[in-house]
Amino acid sequence: MLPLLQELGGLFTVAGHELALVGGPVRDAFLGRTSADLDFTTDATPDEILAVAGSWADAHWDVGRAFGTIGLRLGATIIEITTYRTDSYDRASRKPEVVFGTSLAEDLVRRDFTVNAMAIRLPSLEFVDQHSGIADLAARVIRTPATPEESFADDPLRMMRAARFAAQLGFAVAPEVRAAMVERASTLSMISAERVRDELSKTLLSASPRAGLTLLVETGLAAEFLPELPALMLEIDEHHRHKDVYEHSLTVLEQAIGLEGRRRVTGVKTPVEVSGPDLVLRLAALLHDVGKPATRRFEPAGGVSFHHHEVVGAKLVAKRLRALRFDKDTIKAVSRLVELHLRFHGYGTGEWTDSAVRRYITDAGPLLGRLHLLTRSDSTTRNAHKAARLARTYDELEARIETLLEQEELAAVRPELDGDEIGELLGIPPGREIGQAYRFLLALRLDEGLLGPDVARERLLAWWAERPSA
Repeated sequence: MLPLLQELGGLFTVAGHELALVGGPVRDAFLGRTSADLDFTTDATPDEILAVAGSWADAHWDVGRAFGTIGLRLGATIIEITTYRTDSYDRASRKPEVVFGTSLAEDLVRRDFTVNAMAIRLPSLEFVDQHSGIADLAARVIRTPATPEESFADDPLRMMRAARFAAQLGFAVAPEVRAAMVERASTLSMISAERVRDELSKTLLSASPRAGLTLLVETGLAAEFLPELPALMLEIDEHHRHKDVYEHSLTVLEQAIGLEGRRRVTGVKTPVEVSGPDLVLRLAALLHDVGKPATRRFEPAGGVSFHHHEVVGAKLVAKRLRALRFDKDTIKAVSRLVELHLRFHGYGTGEWTDSAVRRYITDAGPLLGRLHLLTRSDSTTRNAHKAARLARTYDELEARIETLLEQEELAAVRPELDGDEIGELLGIPPGREIGQAYRFLLALRLDEGLLGPDVARERLLAWWAERPSA
């Protein structure tokens, strides 16, 4: 990218303006990573930016003009150039009053973290690091250019970004940053649910979400937007021992991530494939046990039970994801996986009939691949023999599923007669009775497999004749 950077920098110099590459691209260059987009800052106004670079680029747009940003595209490269800024925040609403600045120094001090406050002046390639970002990058620590209290007061969402960077980069937060996060956790409530959702999603989709999630829980931030997660830290009763549900959930998440991609199973021809990173799978893995606190019961014999926690959990997950403004498809998929995550344990040592396996397949529907991974990930036992037995049993179930899918095309299961054929056979018009007959044939299909249209007609006529209303 060096020729492009120096060419663009030269254009601004000739026009009498400053230009610097700033933020993520500079940080990523030191980390040996490639940035998808290039961010620049300048003393030029939006109109002046367009005058200098508008004709140089293949395309440009100004949807961020109110914030001083002009977007450009040169070939496949996306560029954003923003006028120096010195934001002044209304700390009651967190809405910034955008004030254009006059120097690179005052622009860098307003940025979220020191590792994002480094710049390279162009075209001279002078490295600017007035907040020791390179030292923090080398030490793998997250600090703020201003005091963390001031930085987080300006923008509470920066606390969630600190957790995201901990997950994405494997960095630790400085002690004073952590202390400020604890102190100001409640101020996250002034941030919109959509922006919180986006930061949570980015954290979950990182290579190692555990570090970020742990930081969110330990600082009290998670309690502000996802209270079900810290609620999993059930106290351990010395007389009623049970797993640490919180740590178990983080382990299940890590194990699910490890299974993303193509995975072959003994006895199965078609590899299971859930392309990662998969947000639906990761949300389900993290939240699959959120129904346990509400359903925990201490049994007289000394054990602990969580009866129907999967059903309760599915409702809690749907409610929480709606509050975070997740889309309907994601909410439906995650809550369904939570509801189904225990179904496999009814399989025992393979006692399920083909009918039960068919229902397992059809209940999961398009989520079957994810359900495979979630169910396997939910085994965190330290007993090697038990873990091996569970894995073998699920291998056997997956093999049975593949066989039935090949034989019966269960991925698109439907009765062997459609609504028109049912109406013609029974001599009834479209309506409630057609629906009842359709459901009868669907249950017949699931219980007994493919019978053929002639047998299906005979069974339907027999059922129709035996109805109480007949």
